[in-house]
Amino acid sequence: MKINVEKNNETLNVALEGRLDTTTAPDLEKVINEQTEGVKKVNLDMKQLEYISSAGLRVLLATHKKMGGEEGFKVTGVCDTVMEVFEITGFADILNIE
Repeated sequence: MKINVEKNNETLNVALEGRLDTTTAPDLEKVINEQTEGVKKVNLDMKQLEYISSAGLRVLLATHKKMGGEEGFKVTGVCDTVMEVFEITGFADILNIE
């Protein structure tokens, strides 16, 4: 998986490409933990993400909690396959998805 990070004032923009699974979820978690100091918003662009596993969902939930919920964490560009996972797991009701 490729993780592209851009910090703009108090906003962290993260773009994912590939698969967010057991192998790659720790990489995203590390980026989030290292880059969110002084950040009020995290925008996660998933338009190039092909797959998400339960390990990836755990990182999203942790980020959602860390950033204070919907106001501080937004997910964009979700493909149909990943959206189906969000809907089945209830994440579609929890996350701010655009």
